Amino acid sequence: QVQLVESGGGLVQPGGSLRLSCVASGLTLEYYAIGWFRQAPGKDREGVACISSRAGRTHAIDRVQGRFTISRDNAKNTAYLQMNNLKPEDTAVYYCAVKPGTMTLNTYEYDNWGQGTQVTVSS
Repeated sequence: QVQLVESGGGLVQPGGSLRLSCVASGLTLEYYAIGWFRQAPGKDREGVACISSRAGRTHAIDRVQGRFTISRDNAKNTAYLQMNNLKPEDTAVYYCAVKPGTMTLNTYEYDNWGQGTQVTVSS
């Protein structure tokens, strides 16, 4: 049974940093592409960043480029999202998801999701 567990969310002031973790069990993470997504109240879930399974290629949306970094540690079966210079508009529930094959930010292509972790950016 595949399980993804996110952690690391919380309340942070604008300009602050958080590192989200996503620990996977029930699968060997190195064979999967990973995506980080977020959903703000009243809005659709959107892709934030993704990383490929082997080569470690990454992609992030323009609004977080230069501030967010996605990474993975296959030995620990864990993915990360380092978030710097956080802004109030980054407030959302953040989810990780995995899929075999190529990386993408399309939510409908992912079958396995974590339960989410809340990130609130406020002074």
